This record gives sequence, structure tokens and C-alpha cells, in this order.
Amino acid sequence: MQLISPNSNLPTTSSEPIDPFFRVEVISQTVNPQQVIYAAMHQDYAESFVWDERDQFPDETKAGELVIKHLLAGGRGHYGPLEHPQIVLNCGFFPHSTMQQMRTHRVGVSFDVQSFRYTGQRLIDVVEGRRDIEEVFYLRPIGFYSDRQGKRYEYTQDLRQQDLEWCLQGCHRYAERIQQGFSEEHARGLIAFDVRQHWVMSANVRSFMHLLDLRWKLDAQLEAQQLCELMWQHFKAWVPEIANWYETSRAKKARLSP
Repeated sequence: MQLISPNSNLPTTSSEPIDPFFRVEVISQTVNPQQVIYAAMHQDYAESFVWDERDQFPDETKAGELVIKHLLAGGRGHYGPLEHPQIVLNCGFFPHSTMQQMRTHRVGVSFDVQSFRYTGQRLIDVVEGRRDIEEVFYLRPIGFYSDRQGKRYEYTQDLRQQDLEWCLQGCHRYAERIQQGFSEEHARGLIAFDVRQHWVMSANVRSFMHLLDLRWKLDAQLEAQQLCELMWQHFKAWVPEIANWYETSRAKKARLSP
């Protein structure tokens, strides 16, 4: 049986994702983002018009190192130039509750979220046998958990199966109400809360780290941590020097977000 640590962190027995459907993909991202940050930083104190010096910019790796040295290292916290590069992610198949947790923190982050006013066909697909119930609804894996007061409990296979059946009943009720002529926004109120949801989000380097500070902490909710784990792989590939600094200095340390 999979064990969940007492504060509802990631499963203690595996580094694999807790859910096979969770996905994060890159739609677009600023090219040479660390050079962009360097240019913004350099313009703060340069007499010249920095565009004219673009052929003399340090390469991407060196630019990242200079950004860390002059803006981030030693707790300087001069984050303004980090707001220029943008990355756009497509996050998919996460529970509605996780979307709500992320969307709460909108400073420098934009979201477009799938609406169940227009995308309820998947619920009917479950009823008609064209989709599996677990593709449409999220339930936590079986294992041991704890509540916010530290009380431990076990989520067994039998309990999880009961919850899957509850989700299935909701799909049947949804389909019935749609057939009776109900609007989608009325019928969606009958389904289980953690229906899976997709969204597009964009963030700059600063706001991305802000999200990680808040939702990658060791006491953050399990699914939000999983989302941050998947987002992190793209961030690290995009701004590797800054990501290495973040991993050493801030990751999962619950520091006050800049």
C-alpha cells in the first residue's frame, strides 16, 4: 500500500507522479530569457541604449550567472528585471481544487480555465461508456493521510471505490438533467467537486518563483506540490542558472514570497 507522509506530502515510497493523467506542457516561452533579464538589468545603470550593444551581450549561461550575482545572490532580492521573460503552460487533468489554489495567486500570472458551462460532454461520455470515470474525476491514491490537526486516517481501496461510484452517480444525474433541458451551468452543480480541469497559464520568471514559493512548500496540498513538480521541469530547462539558484536558495523552504 502506498504511504502518504503525515503532512500529506508526496508518497514516501515513490518519486513517480501520484496520478497518471497529470500533465504540464509548454505552449510558448521567451527565447534567451536570461539574456532578456540581463538586458533589463543592464539598462538600469547603462549610459547607452542597450539595444545597440546586443551583439556584445554575454551568452545565455553567463547572463544567468550575472543576474544571480547582481540581482539575487546574498538576499539582494532585486526582482524587477525578472518580470520580462514569459512562459505559457498548459496544465491538464488536475482536480478543480488545485486550479483554485493556483488561481488564487494572480500577481504576474494569467489564467484561462476550462469552463464546465461548455465542456460537460465528457460527463455524458462516462455515462455512455466512452470515457473512464478516472479520466474525468480525480480521487487521491489509497494510503495513509493526516488532517490539518495531525490526525491520521487510511484511505482504503473500498472507500475509494465507493467514491468512484459516487462520481459515477453524479454523471448519471448530470446527464439526466441535461436531457430534461437544464442548462449546463445548472447541471454542473450536481457533480463531484474534484472534476478534472485544464487551463492555460502564463507567468514571468518572478511570478513563477512566487507560485513555487507558495505551492511547492512541504506543507502545501499534495496535488499542488505535484503540479509544481511538473512545472519545475519546464522552468529548469528554460532558465537553468536561475533555477539552480532557486533550488539551492528557496525551493520548498517556505520563505516569504517576493
